[in-house]
Amino acid sequence: MLLLVTNRRDITMDYVVAELQRRRTSYFRLNTEQLPQALCTMAPFPRQAWSIELDGSRISGENITGAYFRRPGAPSIPETVRHAGEKSYIEAEWSSFLKSLYTRLDGLWLNSPTDIWLAEDKPKQLLLAHEIGFNVPEATITNDINSARKVTQRGSAIGKPLRQALLSGEQERVIFTTRLSKLKDTDAAAIALTPFIVQSEIRKKYDVRVTAVGDKLFATAILSQVCSETEVDWRQGSRPDLRHERIELPGAVQEQCRELLCRLNLRYGAIDFICDEAGRLWFLEINPNGQWAWIENLTGYRIAEAIVDELERAGRG
Repeated sequence: MLLLVTNRRDITMDYVVAELQRRRTSYFRLNTEQLPQALCTMAPFPRQAWSIELDGSRISGENITGAYFRRPGAPSIPETVRHAGEKSYIEAEWSSFLKSLYTRLDGLWLNSPTDIWLAEDKPKQLLLAHEIGFNVPEATITNDINSARKVTQRGSAIGKPLRQALLSGEQERVIFTTRLSKLKDTDAAAIALTPFIVQSEIRKKYDVRVTAVGDKLFATAILSQVCSETEVDWRQGSRPDLRHERIELPGAVQEQCRELLCRLNLRYGAIDFICDEAGRLWFLEINPNGQWAWIENLTGYRIAEAIVDELERAGRG
């Protein structure tokens, strides 16, 4: 049985579920926000000695052959619990239970939560990409305006978050990659608040998203330069009409992508490149748990099928 760890609103996981149902493969979808409604048991040993009963279904450790960590939700605390301290206590206990559960599944994950967390380190990604032989734009991670200027003074540059791109609150906002204007002395205090990535801007022909699943690579050109709002960051503006086209990667880049996944101990990764006006590919970053369903929709790539193949392979070692 395959374990799918996510939340009720995760549409991407719906694609995996549809593929599993097509194959008549048994699975258990654990929407973790529902855990307070479940009955959970875990013994200190052996590793497989745990079980979860939820909505009339039961899963236990000895039945799991593979697991997909997608987008788990925070457990929903019952409304009957109103004391802030009690809520915090319950949230912390469920978090602890989940961490223990995740470690029990080591060796069965598509990507383990620990490996995802380690792979999200963007400076590490850039270092490995350079060592592997990708073209990597000049960049610095800094909160020092003088360090940032060393990049911006050499030509056009962009700025982007080191990790957290979402500003939460009553009105959530996304921090998109932004072209930097000339940095003024008055910008120093704002820049000093937190490190960010300053990177030389590569003039694009188009963006490239490579969805890597095991040894399979699904390369897609995103024709971002046809709209001014998507010119720097193709995600900006949420353009549903942005053209996506299948492309073939050069053989050397294919091997570099596979090497990057191997170095990061991943079975899945969403790798972003820029194709410059001369046709060269430049590595930007890899998201070890990135979205892919829209790529399947727009290109017809059979990504869900590849992910299920990889999940079934995980159980065989």
